[in-house]
Amino acid sequence: MPDVTLREYGPALSVPLAAEAGRALAAAGILQSATPDPRREGHWLLRAGSRVGAVRTPGGPVVRIMPKTPVSRLFFLLGFSLDPARAWRDSREGTVDTGAHDDIVPALAHAVERQIDAALRQGVLQGYREVEESALVVRGRLREAEQIRRHFGRTPPVEIVYDAFTADTAENRILRAAVERLLRLPGVPGPVRRRLAHQRVRLADARPLIRGQELPRWQPSRLNSRYQPALRLAEAVLRGASPEHRPAEAEPLAVDGFLFDMNKLFEDFVTVALREALREHGLTARLQDPHHLDTAGLVGMRPDLVVRTGDGRAPVAVVDAKYKIEKADGLLNADLYQALAYATVLGLREAHLVYAAGRQPERFHEVLGTAAGQERRGVRLYQHTLDLSRTPEQLLSRIRELAGKLTAAAPRPRSSDTATL
Repeated sequence: MPDVTLREYGPALSVPLAAEAGRALAAAGILQSATPDPRREGHWLLRAGSRVGAVRTPGGPVVRIMPKTPVSRLFFLLGFSLDPARAWRDSREGTVDTGAHDDIVPALAHAVERQIDAALRQGVLQGYREVEESALVVRGRLREAEQIRRHFGRTPPVEIVYDAFTADTAENRILRAAVERLLRLPGVPGPVRRRLAHQRVRLADARPLIRGQELPRWQPSRLNSRYQPALRLAEAVLRGASPEHRPAEAEPLAVDGFLFDMNKLFEDFVTVALREALREHGLTARLQDPHHLDTAGLVGMRPDLVVRTGDGRAPVAVVDAKYKIEKADGLLNADLYQALAYATVLGLREAHLVYAAGRQPERFHEVLGTAAGQERRGVRLYQHTLDLSRTPEQLLSRIRELAGKLTAAAPRPRSSDTATL
């Protein structure tokens, strides 16, 4: 069955598709819409939304969703979100090495393999892991309760627990799982696939992860510093893997592939980059800061970014990132209402919306307010744009510009305070 290629937010495409595969795609939430084509029997109308990448369903075609943003730029956004300190120092494309590939899956497979190869260059990281097992000789500590429960006091065997120095660590298990995930993806080039198979052999002493379970936890440290870039990218691969879906009338259907959610990627880049830029102005920022709209605490809200004073106490500004198609009139009223709610709850005079490009220049709306029957200045709602077709240097320059505008809302220290200092 030939591959199906869709464009991010492009027009719907009618493709021949088995009912089972069509239902799996519709239930997965991968596409903006997947419905039977009323004009062509055995065909489905598929329309992509904000998710880009490639997926494959049993009995169905490989569905590739091409992004509007150049792949190298997309991986710059990803690399910055995962490791802002490194990307802030080096804004050139290639912070995440994608080789010469201009498709998401080949570029991703190449990037992960290169990072893993760099991590393993000094050898496979080993560490201590607690092992519980039955043995013929005592090693470590005796598990008395298990010995009595399983063997009623008879020996041998004995139930023991001990610390083993092994390559079966959380870090190596994550890297191995990412390699195995990539080897199953459609469209990985032969040379990259062979290098990934070689990395799997190097990580063979790490136990495989069970699909569907949470990733093992690891803590950044001096010992695993050379692993950290590879681990961050590997976790992005594993979290971007498509879930399994179980239609009510059928066996589980595995939708296998990898997808970037451009909504989440844009939000992560904007908030992380602004947080880093605001530090240069002595301000702090909280991502996904939880608040409530009502006094009873029943209506929750999480602004993407709340800018605060250096001590973190007083809110200064609030930012929400929006990756969406602009309406014909250029106004997105629901976003303005949401921004106004954020500003009201936080007691701010302004709120900021950041969109991925758009036709409208920067603009603001002032909401009229009254106090004790008298008109006063209301909340100002600013709409900014960030053009993802720009170079990384231009994107970071724009982020610094936005950070400067957010800083302008911060209260200036009084002269008496300065004299005290």
